[in-house]
Amino acid sequence: MLMWISWATSWITSFKVYAEPASLRMLSLGFAAGLPLLLVFGTLSFWLREAGIDRSTIGYLSWVGLAYGFKWVWSPLVDRLPIPILTRLLGRRRSWLILAQGCIMIALIGMAMTDPRQSLTPVVWCALAVAFASATQDIALDAFRIESADADHQTALSAVYQMGYRLAMIWSGAGTLWLAAWADWQTAYLLMAVSMLPGVLTVLFSHEPIPRPIPPAKNIADWLQSALVEPFADFIRRFQWQAVLLLALIATYRISDVVMGVMANPFYVDMGFTKEEIAAVTKIYGVIMTLVGAFLAGTLVLRIGVMRLLMLGAVMSAATNLLYVWLAGVGHNVTALIFVISADNLASGIASSAFIGYLSNLANVNYSATQYALFSSMMLLLPKFIAGYSGEFVDAFGYGPFFTSTALLGVPVLFLVWFASKTKNRAN
Repeated sequence: MLMWISWATSWITSFKVYAEPASLRMLSLGFAAGLPLLLVFGTLSFWLREAGIDRSTIGYLSWVGLAYGFKWVWSPLVDRLPIPILTRLLGRRRSWLILAQGCIMIALIGMAMTDPRQSLTPVVWCALAVAFASATQDIALDAFRIESADADHQTALSAVYQMGYRLAMIWSGAGTLWLAAWADWQTAYLLMAVSMLPGVLTVLFSHEPIPRPIPPAKNIADWLQSALVEPFADFIRRFQWQAVLLLALIATYRISDVVMGVMANPFYVDMGFTKEEIAAVTKIYGVIMTLVGAFLAGTLVLRIGVMRLLMLGAVMSAATNLLYVWLAGVGHNVTALIFVISADNLASGIASSAFIGYLSNLANVNYSATQYALFSSMMLLLPKFIAGYSGEFVDAFGYGPFFTSTALLGVPVLFLVWFASKTKNRAN
């Protein structure tokens, strides 16, 4: 009995971290970070497919998301460049967050004023602006998160951040579909722009992390050395030859989910599922399983360690893609859709939370924005590039072989996680 009480008490103590103010702030900021992604990715693909755009074009348009893959290019600016007036009023991290969030809202309003049936070009330009501003927000937010807590709290904050992120994806996915079915796509995207306001208010009422002193640059060459070269050199110095292994893991860990994600909504459309059906299943079962996955990740990591959790997430991410092969054979069946989306969200919640925590601990706090931007950029660059050809693949071979192929893409990841588990993180 005493052993059971001790066990229950330890679990309750583990969950208390989620009630801390820093965790609540990260929940709101995670929501702001997750909201734009599907609006230029999965939800947009549904809108375009319903508007009669062919699958190949939709696949190529997913390359808009490559902005996330190249954000490391301008991350040194976000890390070190002050914004006139805003930085003096809000601080380095919050000023960049406010600027990025404002640009996201403006670009989403721009998307709301377009119609792909009349012209696709304005949609693409507005979507590119959303992706660029969203990637900039990610750079500043990741640095804000890493600098706001010590290493012991990073995984818990990552879990809460991921929870907010996934809730936003459900709102920007299922919520947008519901709104589009109730009104139209333009109204839906306009309301998505308004949904960025809680994140804006959270930034305004948050405290700026204690700024780390930046030695003044003597000249342009000195600034380029400290801002561009040193963050990457620091990573190589800490991990030496093992840096290649870690970068390979980062570049491929989410490849199964990202490549599959481009064709998920076109698949639902082609299988005959309505917007209301997809929205209802995602909203109810997707929310529940995402929360379960995020909470499990935040607590399991304290018990089994981050590398075992990474392995579990990698296995589940690849395996759940095979469920879509089964769904393709079943056809239009809402019960089957519930099962597949529930399993997929559970796997994604676990894998994403574990991976974010892992990446956060790899980053040196002296170069948090630049290094984490490099990691998260690499996480998306290769998968999104491959995803651009997903429409061509489906046209040539069908959905079943496509989903099977995305599952097989996750097999090498298992070996990379195993090898990375032998690598110890060098202290920042």
